[in-house]
Amino acid sequence: MILNTEAVLHPKLQHVGLLTGDLQRLLDWYTPVLGMRLVSASSNPTAAAVDAPAAAIKAAFLSNDEVSHRLAVIEVPGLTEDPERSQHQRVQHLAFELGSLDDLLGTYLRLKRIGIVPVFSVDEGPQTAFYYEDPDRNSVEINVNNYTDRWAALDHMQTSAAFARKPLGIDIDPDKLVAARQAGATPWELHLRACQEEFLPQAAFDVSKVI
Repeated sequence: MILNTEAVLHPKLQHVGLLTGDLQRLLDWYTPVLGMRLVSASSNPTAAAVDAPAAAIKAAFLSNDEVSHRLAVIEVPGLTEDPERSQHQRVQHLAFELGSLDDLLGTYLRLKRIGIVPVFSVDEGPQTAFYYEDPDRNSVEINVNNYTDRWAALDHMQTSAAFARKPLGIDIDPDKLVAARQAGATPWELHLRACQEEFLPQAAFDVSKVI
């Protein structure tokens, strides 16, 4: 057998691991928001002795496609939110892509009915993105490619003067976007109009919500 020891490979991101103090609360959020299903759960993933501290740890593995798991959620009793998280290095957000703008807007309306709304919504040029917060205040982005193919979106990021000037994009009010789509505007027309600041929210979003 000849092994490749020279070429740099490009492994795909398979899953993300989250630490929490309340496993069930995250399961109840990721199920409706991202369509996650529970693949496997353990009340003692380390197989620790009953009286050992590690015996209190719990784990759950979730997926929303054919991959064995996309999220690994580990509950450690006593973990709490970090009020100074913006001052610490960390993973800033997770991002998940839908197939169309209609899927993004439909998901927005479905989640809004159950009290889950974005903390920040933006047309970033190559994509339109809605940012949510899970119960542990992890930032979760749901987006859609504004272009017909990924190469066009990549080209936008590399060559667009507007993107270079403001890569975080233009704030949008999801309800205004929904109304314009229902009035007959195409997804591309909505993107162009968003870039002209037609769908700005009444009040500016608090960017600290996603930092």
